[in-house]
Amino acid sequence: MRAIKFFISAFLFVAIGAGAVLAQGGLPDIGIQGNLALGIVKIKGAEKIVVETKDGVIDAVLVSTTKYKKLPPDNLSLKAATDSSLEELSVGDRVLLTGQVADDKKSIIATGVYLVKVSDIAAQQAKQRAEWQRRGISGRVSAVDAETGVITVEMRAITGSAVSLELTPKENARFLRYSAESPRYADAEASSISEIEPEDMIQALGDRGADGKTFAAEEIITGAFQTIAGTVKAVDAEKNEVTITDLKTEQDFVVSVKQTSLLKKFPEETAQRMAQFQAMMAGGGQRGAGGQGGGQGRPRGGESGQQGRPANAEGRPGAGGGPGGGMRADLNDLINRFPSITVADLKEGDMVAVSSPKAKQPGRLTAIKLLAGVEPFIAMAQMAAGGQRGGGVGGSLNIPGLDSVEF
Repeated sequence: MRAIKFFISAFLFVAIGAGAVLAQGGLPDIGIQGNLALGIVKIKGAEKIVVETKDGVIDAVLVSTTKYKKLPPDNLSLKAATDSSLEELSVGDRVLLTGQVADDKKSIIATGVYLVKVSDIAAQQAKQRAEWQRRGISGRVSAVDAETGVITVEMRAITGSAVSLELTPKENARFLRYSAESPRYADAEASSISEIEPEDMIQALGDRGADGKTFAAEEIITGAFQTIAGTVKAVDAEKNEVTITDLKTEQDFVVSVKQTSLLKKFPEETAQRMAQFQAMMAGGGQRGAGGQGGGQGRPRGGESGQQGRPANAEGRPGAGGGPGGGMRADLNDLINRFPSITVADLKEGDMVAVSSPKAKQPGRLTAIKLLAGVEPFIAMAQMAAGGQRGGGVGGSLNIPGLDSVEF
């Protein structure tokens, strides 16, 4: 019973926290352990259900004594479980199976099936997402004062302009830190202000001060991430890796693409317009490169992310609540609507931009986002730095949505 309680608690953290995993049909990292299996229902039958777990597919054999329990997505504890039935179970639901697991881990005689309806999870995520869009902020840490508890956050808009505010944790504020190996909420660990460093990415949920320059946070999520842009040097579709040459350092990086990585391509016209808009705003509203003025440089309404904004495709909390908040949520939604690509779609000479956790192994990165079709932004940055196309980009490169990691 203690083991079941432990895994129910883990189920809670994974199912509700790991929005990216749930929304994309990915899997939590518990898999099959002991006489427990955690995963997603792929096939439902009268005598068995097929469940996909991190450790592979397992057949759950249903018997007359199998007990079914339903858990609400906001309280996955044994006390909150209510009686359920096989009829209530659907393909796509998350289940925790208890029973006798075979030695080969291919089957389990299920004594218990704890289920969370995928529809309930979606509703809970929508509620959380709305809360983060209404009361959240997103940006980069520019300074930390551990003694006073004040964290200075810089929030950058699509134009490249920045707004700063002072964030102060509320009493009993919750601190989380992203794993160096994973950008997923499910893998974040309890943390403290002492672990936060300048240049960390940060999202926080709380209340903005009346002056717009302060923020009282009840939840703070940070992580050490980096972004690079460069030219594709080699593609290994079999390994799901791409080698790129960083335009700033001319160093080669092997970028590993995982199941949770987001790969998108800017539509050419959208990238051109957004890059021109950046240049226009950076120039004080003057015409950007290509001779287009303010009205033409601004992305069209249908491309701005403002109209008909869909649910966050990765299921992570968006960030709203004013400058650097709602804009970032819109950017994330916009990026999520771009065409999806795979490593195999890339070719030598393409320009891409990558965000990843800070590298532990020199020369290797794990992609959170990989964006192709970024040539217009790089060209603008090169010209702004006084260089020519094909040269370095200096420190002015700003690719919308790249560093706004959806936590």
